[in-house]
Amino acid sequence: MQNKKDIQLLQFTYAAVLADTVAQLAKEDVLEKVIKRKKAEQKATGKMKAEQFGITSPESVFTRLAEIFDCAAWEIRNVKNELVAETKACKLCAIAKKIDSASPCYLYCLDPMEGMVKGINPDSTFTVEETLWDGRKCRVRVNDYAENTL
Repeated sequence: MQNKKDIQLLQFTYAAVLADTVAQLAKEDVLEKVIKRKKAEQKATGKMKAEQFGITSPESVFTRLAEIFDCAAWEIRNVKNELVAETKACKLCAIAKKIDSASPCYLYCLDPMEGMVKGINPDSTFTVEETLWDGRKCRVRVNDYAENTL
């Protein structure tokens, strides 16, 4: 039982450190520049990161990362050649709002996920329709996801 509590503490601490980092980057007025640079990096390393995490499909990008980081509980729906992932709660986003940070959504969650999805299938589209930062849920749509998997 202690191990589970230790893991939960580490997950919470990790989310808090990420939220604080975003706050510091925003205060130094470099956040947007870092997000842009990291997005390119995420696309370049997405396939490798997916393999490291044992992720083999776009759906598992959401489910596996949720298992590891326990940050958001994604609900996944499959409709034809489309995957829709939604969550109504995110630990990182909640902590960032609590400490009056900037949005951590793209830097630490959505861009890395997009990189992994496109690492699995470069022809996939990854569309963020809403985030918890600005809305009531985070909603992502992945098209043509079933075509290729690792």
